[in-house]
This record gives sequence, C-alpha cells and structure tokens, in this order.
Amino acid sequence: MAAPQMTKSPSDTSDQEKSGGRSPFLATIAPGVFWPSTIIIVVFVLYATIFKDSAQDVISTVQEEIISGLGWYYTALVSLFVIFALWVGIGRFGDIKLGKDDERPEFGMGSWLSMLFAAGMGIGLVFWGVAEPLNHFVSPRPGVGEGAAQRSEFAMVQTFLHWGIHPWAIYVVVGLAVAYAVHRKGRPISIRWALEPLFGDRVKGAWGDAIDTVAVVGTVFGVATSLGFGVLQISAGLGFQGWVTDPGTSLRVALIFGITLLATISVVTGVGKGIKWLSNINMGLAGALMVFVLVAGPTLFILNGFVEDIGAYLQNLLALSFDTGASQGAEGTSWVSGWTVFYWGWWISWAPFVGVFIARISRGRTVREFVTGVLLVPTLLTFVWFAIFGGSAIHRETAGDGGLVGEDGTVGTDSALFQLLDTLPGGAFVAGVALLLIVLFFVTSSDSGSYVVDVLASGGDPEPPTWSRVFWCAAEGAVAIALLIASGTGTSSLSTLQTAAIITALPFSLVMIGMCLATVKAFRREHHAYLAAQRKKQEERLVDQAVTAIEEGLDGTSSNGDKDSAADARTT
Repeated sequence: MAAPQMTKSPSDTSDQEKSGGRSPFLATIAPGVFWPSTIIIVVFVLYATIFKDSAQDVISTVQEEIISGLGWYYTALVSLFVIFALWVGIGRFGDIKLGKDDERPEFGMGSWLSMLFAAGMGIGLVFWGVAEPLNHFVSPRPGVGEGAAQRSEFAMVQTFLHWGIHPWAIYVVVGLAVAYAVHRKGRPISIRWALEPLFGDRVKGAWGDAIDTVAVVGTVFGVATSLGFGVLQISAGLGFQGWVTDPGTSLRVALIFGITLLATISVVTGVGKGIKWLSNINMGLAGALMVFVLVAGPTLFILNGFVEDIGAYLQNLLALSFDTGASQGAEGTSWVSGWTVFYWGWWISWAPFVGVFIARISRGRTVREFVTGVLLVPTLLTFVWFAIFGGSAIHRETAGDGGLVGEDGTVGTDSALFQLLDTLPGGAFVAGVALLLIVLFFVTSSDSGSYVVDVLASGGDPEPPTWSRVFWCAAEGAVAIALLIASGTGTSSLSTLQTAAIITALPFSLVMIGMCLATVKAFRREHHAYLAAQRKKQEERLVDQAVTAIEEGLDGTSSNGDKDSAADARTT
C-alpha cells in the first residue's frame, strides 16, 4: 500500500526542495536535523564504547539527579496527559476528522490496531509479562501489606498502572498532534509541524530543527533501550534452555547485529508491506502463545484474577496516578523512582517514534475514533496479557510448586518468562516460539522506529530513500550495543538501559507540553470555523426562506390582480 502523499503550500517548502546545489545523495536529508542528530549519536557511541567506566559513572550521576529532583514532575505530567487525552476524545472536538471530511481510513481496523500495538508495546510486553508482576509480588512498594493476597493484588494493579492508559495517553498526545498537522493541514510528517499553531512560522527554521533533533535522538535511544531489553531476554532464554553455553555480551552484540539486519530488510520494504506483515504475524503469534498459557496454566485462577484486578485498578487509579512514594519516605520514593518514574521516562522516550508512526497509519479517522482505538483497545489487550502471564507466575508461587523466585528472594528478570514456560507442557518448544516472538517484536520495533527517524531526518518525506533507512536502522543497533557495553553485565545492564530512557525523555517532555497547547489551540480554531460555517449556512437558509416568501407573496398579489381585471371585463 502506498504511503500517503502530502500537499504543501508554496510557503512550506521542505529542506529537500531547498537543497540547492547539493548532491542528489545528500539532497534527500534535512541538514538541520540529520547532522546534529548524527553527531550526538556518534559521539555517544564512541564515548560509551571507548571510555566505558567513565560513561557508566556519568550515566549513574545524571540518573540520580533526574530521579531525585524530577520524579514528581514525571508523575504529575503523565497523569495530566491522561486527563488531556480523555478530554479531547470525549469532548466537542471528537468529530474532527484526521484528514479530509470525506476521507476513509487508509488501513483496516485489524491491521491498524496490530501495527500500533506492536509498535507501542511490542518487545517490552514480552520482556516484562512475567517478570514485573513477579518482582512486585516479591518486593512490593513500602506500605503494602505482608499477606500473599495483598501482595498479589498489588503486583497486578501496579503492573496495570505502568502498562495501562498512561503510556497510551502519552502516545495520544504526540500522535494526535502530528496526525492533525499531517492529514488535516497537509503538512510534512514531522514533529515540528505539530507545534505550528503555537510557534507559527518559527517552526520552519532553527526552532523546528531543534524540535525534530530532540525527537530523533530521543527515538533512537528509546528504541535502543527496548532492543537492549530484547537481547537480554533472548540471550537469557538461550542460556536457560542450554542452547548456548555463554549468554554474555558477545552473544548479545551478535544478536543485535543479526536482528538489526532483519529489521533493515523490513524497513526497506515500507509500511504497507514489511512492517504491516510483521505486525500482523506478531499479533497472531502472541495471541497463540497467550491462549496456550491460559489453557495450560491455572485457567480459572487467571480469569477470576483478571476480573478482580480490573476492578482494583479502576478503584485505585486516581491515587496511584499521583503517587510519588513520599508518604513512605526515602524508601518509598526510591521504589517509585526505580519503577514508575522509569516507565514514564521510557514511554516518553518512545513517544516521538510511536506517536509519528500511529499518526502515519491513522489517516481518515476521527479524533474520537483515534483516541478510543489508541487509548482503550491496546490497554485492554495488555491487561489480558499480564493477567495470563503474571497471574500464572503468581499462582505458581502462592498455590503451586514455586521455583520462579531464587533462594535469595530475587527474580531472574531476564529469564522469568522461560522459567514459567518450562513448567508447562512442551516447555522447550513453547520457549522456542517465545524466542521467535521476541525476535519478531524486536524487528518490528526497530524497523518502525527507523522509518519514523528517517522521515523526521528527511524533512517529513513519507517515502525517504533506502540508504537513509539503512543508516538509521544501523544507528539504533549501534546505540543498543553501546548501552550494553557501557553497562557491563547482570543487573547493571538493566539499570543503564532504564537510565537511558529516563534521561532522553526529559527534553522531549517539554515538547509534549507544547503539543498539548498547540492541539487545543488548533482544535479550537477548527471548532470556531465549524460554528462560523454553521452560522453562515443558517443565515443563508433564512435569507433563502425570506426571498422565497417574498416571491410567493408577489406571485400571490400578481395573481389576485389578474383575477380582478378578468372580473371587471366580464361585468362590462
């Protein structure tokens, strides 16, 4: 399926059109975005790989400063994004079309949901499906009761918080702003144009370049963080099954090379082919694995727990959304920072990529349809996923044979999924299916992210050239390798990946605040224009009715006059 063609006014000439005497090879890029982004990424990769110890110290220091001083900021901001998304979707702006008034959606509902779900969650869902609820069960937030039932409910509700409407509301903020600018106003696919209602023509110059550069760098690091999670889990799975003897850094680097190659092949084929097909395959394979675990696992416990956990989530949603852990002192804020603040940073770092991508595939949908599809449907599917995998793991620890928690009371986060699958029938085969699923999610995240970064670095061109798609796919792989090398092994790898997500999210969070303001401003203009058009139509109808009444009156007078003349003639 061909990518949509954007219409632009003469004043909106892209950098590609202003390339002047540059070579055709470089004429495809936006220099003010491509070169700064490339320099930042290359410098980081070289620094992280050559000066490993220094890089780890710097990352840790920055993490402590951000978490200790801005945890409250992330918590409040993401909760406000949820309120914003609900208000826009439910309110008077819901009927605005993300496209021309008579335009139909470009992708069917099934493919649309598959692509946005695979891009928005993907590899993280597989990585944390068992590990997160189990971690919360074993090491709950300070203040949670000691009983197994209390810890079990808390584990699922806290997981639902991290993976529910909050991350998808973050995606709504970016996706809606970009989709309106691109499909309704005919702007190029770029973050800068989402802020045009706020900054006007300034988005065409250095301001716009800076905004898109922040988006590109944030996307590369956000996707690289997820790729790091993916290879940690793949290597752990291979080691757990005994298929490799040394699941260390060398294996992880090799995995990144191999899967990045697959992602490159996929991204070269475009959105309508490789990315769409892989997303659909992902959903089918993930659905099959989920049904298997539901049937082979404690089915009745899972179903009862799912209903109960949904109720507990809705009941505690408001309080948890604004919980910074302050009431439990330093221990409480540390726990919230290590989990909730990390997640909010991770989702924000993914927001440019996922937001632009779902904007790209959402042409022809209304604002209400967009918000409903992006906010509610994936959230429900995510809850089902965690209820099945997390519920199965918690049931085994509370009512089964255990074995998923180490003797020291810790959870093997990288290998937790494979430990659970090993307790089910056909463990080795199912583990192989899970590894394939991780690889496919890995590829989908990488190729989708590469496509979006390439579009941004090419000045909003919906069909960027092949060479730059390959370049950005390789860049994401290089950053993922650099993060793993800089972080060492074991838990430090996971910590560094989490830190990278939180750091890269900070500058883009300011852009997102501007997007909210710009979207409200644009939608109000749209609404006022609609009301003005309605008033004009009403006035035209009233004028037409008045003219018709006058004409009918004149016709009636003329007819009566003719009748009187005829009567006089007969009398005479």
